[in-house]
Amino acid sequence: MNTKSIRLIVSKFLLVFTSFQINAQAPSSLPNTLPLDAFAMLPALTQAAVTLNGEKLAIIRATSLNGDYIVEIRDTNNLAADPVRLGANKMEITAINWLNNDKLLVNFRQNIQDGNRNYWVTKAGIVNADGSGDWRIPFPKENRANYTVLSVLPDDPNHILLNYDINDNYIPDVIKFNINTGATKTVLRGNNKVSGSFIPDPDGEIRAGSGYDAATTTIKQYARLPGETEWREIYANSPENREEWEFLYFSQENPEEVYIRANLGEDTAGIYTYNIRTGKYSERLFGLAAVDVDSVLLGSKKNNRGRLLGFTYTSKYPTRYFLDGEEESIYKAIEALFPGKYVSLVSRSENDNAIVISTSSDKDPGSFYLLSNKQKIEFLGERNPLIKSENLADVKYVKYTARDGRKIPAYITVPQGKGPFPAVVMPHGGPWVRDVVIYDEWAQLLAHHGYIVIQPQYRGSTGFGLDHWKAGDKKWGLEMQDDNDDAALYLVEKGLASKDKLAIFGWSYGGYAAFAGSMRDDNIYQCAIAGAGVSDLDRIGANINGNRFGRILQGPTVKGISPLDHVEKVNVPILVVHGDIDQRVPVEHSRLFVDELKKFNKDYKYVELEGADHFSNTLYYHHKTEFYGALLDWLKNKC
Repeated sequence: MNTKSIRLIVSKFLLVFTSFQINAQAPSSLPNTLPLDAFAMLPALTQAAVTLNGEKLAIIRATSLNGDYIVEIRDTNNLAADPVRLGANKMEITAINWLNNDKLLVNFRQNIQDGNRNYWVTKAGIVNADGSGDWRIPFPKENRANYTVLSVLPDDPNHILLNYDINDNYIPDVIKFNINTGATKTVLRGNNKVSGSFIPDPDGEIRAGSGYDAATTTIKQYARLPGETEWREIYANSPENREEWEFLYFSQENPEEVYIRANLGEDTAGIYTYNIRTGKYSERLFGLAAVDVDSVLLGSKKNNRGRLLGFTYTSKYPTRYFLDGEEESIYKAIEALFPGKYVSLVSRSENDNAIVISTSSDKDPGSFYLLSNKQKIEFLGERNPLIKSENLADVKYVKYTARDGRKIPAYITVPQGKGPFPAVVMPHGGPWVRDVVIYDEWAQLLAHHGYIVIQPQYRGSTGFGLDHWKAGDKKWGLEMQDDNDDAALYLVEKGLASKDKLAIFGWSYGGYAAFAGSMRDDNIYQCAIAGAGVSDLDRIGANINGNRFGRILQGPTVKGISPLDHVEKVNVPILVVHGDIDQRVPVEHSRLFVDELKKFNKDYKYVELEGADHFSNTLYYHHKTEFYGALLDWLKNKC
C-alpha cells in the first residue's frame, strides 16, 4: 500500500471518529449511554517505541474501527511533521521493535482457513525507518517461519539473536542474524538435552536453557558459567511438584549467579539468586506473604545493563519495589504528572531524553505520551478516543470470605448511581491465571449499562500462592463454583446488588463456570452467559492427555462437574457464545451443549461468531458488536 493511499485512509478514519462522537446515538434506558461501537472498536493506538538515540518514534495506529493497523515513524523533535507510514495489504500488523536507530522489525499475522482446519501464520519484516528500500523478510521461503528474537544486541547494531531451527531437525538453535544482509551464523546448536528457553546474559552469551527428559517426565533447567561449553543441570521440574521455579536473568554484579523466581518451600514465589559454581541459593531477596512476586527490575542502559534495580509484584495493580534510588526518582517524578493513573515507561532512549509513557486506570482505557528532554510532554494518542472518563466506573479491590472460610480476592466495578444494582459475576478464564484489572473492557461495558460486576479470584487462580492455587484441584463446578456464588452473595450482603437480579458470565473457564452456574440446585442466578466455554471435561482431559507432562501435571486436577452430562438440570435462561474457529476450546463444546438444550426444551440462545478464535485479541469489531449486543439484550430481557 503506498503512502498516499494510507494517508487518505487515516484522514477518513479521523473524520469517522469526529462524526461518530457528535452524531452517534444508542437506544438505552440509561442517560448518556454510548453506542456499542465505543466499546467494540479495536484500539486506536496499540504501541509506541523510540530508538536508542531518541531521534525516532514508531507508533502502531488504527485506520478503522476494525484496526487495519499501520506503522507511523516520526521525528521526535518534530512530531507535527508528516510521518513515514507503512502498511500491509493482507496481513495484520501486531507489534514493532527497533533493531537499531535506523531499522524497525514489524510483526504480522494472518489466519488461514483451509477446509475444516485453520491456523495463524506469523511473519516479520525489517524496514528502514525512512521507508526506503525493500523489506527484508527473515527466511522468506518458509510459509510459517517459527523464530523469536532473543536479543537486539545493543552493542552490535547490525545483528540480532534469534531462536530458530536452522538445520530442520525440530530442535531450536540460537543464531546471529545480520539485519542488513540476512546472513546467519549459528551461535548455539540445540540438542536433545538442551532444546529451548535459551537466555542470554548481559553480554549476549547464551548461558541458560531447558530440555524435556522423557525418561523421567521432567523439564530440566540448565546453566553454565561464562565461557563454559558444558551445561550444568540446575533443577528438574517434575509435574508432580507444583512449586514455581524459573530462570529470570543473569546477575551483572556476579556473572556466576542467576536470578530465579521460586517457592523453595514457601507458599508464595519469591526472588533468589542461584550460584552456578557452588550450586547454592541465596536467602530470599524479595517475597510477600499474600501474592507471588512477578520478576526482577534490571537496568537496560549501557552503564547499568543487567544491574538489579528492584522487583515487581501484583496485588491490585502491578507494583514496583525499587532498590535503585535514581530509577525510583524517575518513576515517581513521572507518576506525579498523572495522579490516579497506572504509569509505565514502555520505551526509553539511552540517555532518557526520549521516554514513551503509557497511562491507564479504571477510567482510562490507555493513553500514550512522549516525554522529551525530561521537560516537554506531548500527547501521542489513546487506545479508545470514543470513551471518556465520565463514561466509566470505579473499580474496587476487596477480599470476601467464602462459605468454608477461605479469603477470595476480587475486583468490583461499581456503576454510577446508587445501588443496589443488577449484578454480573464474571470469573476469569484459565483457571490457572488471575485477573489484573486496570481497565477491563467487558466489566466497563456492563457497568456503563448499569450492572455491578465482580471478578472473583476463585480458588485455583494463580498468583496468590500454592495453597490458593492447589485448592482448586478437582473442584471444578464444586468449591470453585461456590466461590463464584459467594461473590454474588457478598454484593447482596453489602447492599450493592439485588438478589433477584444476579447473572454469571464468563469466557473459556469462565464460560465453563457459566455452564455450571446455570444448573445448580437452589440457583441464585436469574440467567447465565457462557462464552467459549468448556462443557465436556472428558474432551478437555483428552487434550491434556496428548502430552505426558501435561497429563501428569494438570490432568488429575480437572475433575468435578461436567456440564454436558447435566443439561437437564439447567434452570435459568442461558446465552451461549462461541467462535467457530476456536483452537483452544473447540466450538463442539458449545454445539453439543446447545443440542442438549434443544432436546430438553430449555430457554437459550446460541450465537456463533464466524471467524473468531478463542482469545480476545482475535475478536474483531464485527465479532464484538454481535457479541456485546447479544450480551446486553440477554441481560436486559432474561434477567
